[in-house]
Amino acid sequence: MYETVTLGIRVRVTPAYVEEQSQPDEGYYFWSYTVDITNDGPVTAQLKTREWLITDANGKKETVRGPGVVGQTPVLEPGQAFTYTSGCPLTTPSGIMVGSYQMQLPDGKMLNVAIPAFSLDSPTVRRSVN
Repeated sequence: MYETVTLGIRVRVTPAYVEEQSQPDEGYYFWSYTVDITNDGPVTAQLKTREWLITDANGKKETVRGPGVVGQTPVLEPGQAFTYTSGCPLTTPSGIMVGSYQMQLPDGKMLNVAIPAFSLDSPTVRRSVN
């Protein structure tokens, strides 16, 4: 699990390699990731947009932007949480995702909430520490 907090908005991400949807022999690897967004702050916030930077094992970068998450723009009152699961395909057996949510506060101001960087590793990847 990966976690970060931005002004009371807690974001936790749990990635998982999905073997049954991956085809390594064809250069296709798939991960799911579950995101828990919790409003630990004192003010209501609505998730409006998302931005992801996805980097594969070869250093190829892709930016994904769009409204909401999984077709929703949840409103989080203080103490409330929202959980969703999505997925990410890559042509390499590993990669990294990082991003941010743009959340609107009651006064109309936008809050940029960090999504922690997390690694996407297939079981076929041999890890080493340099």
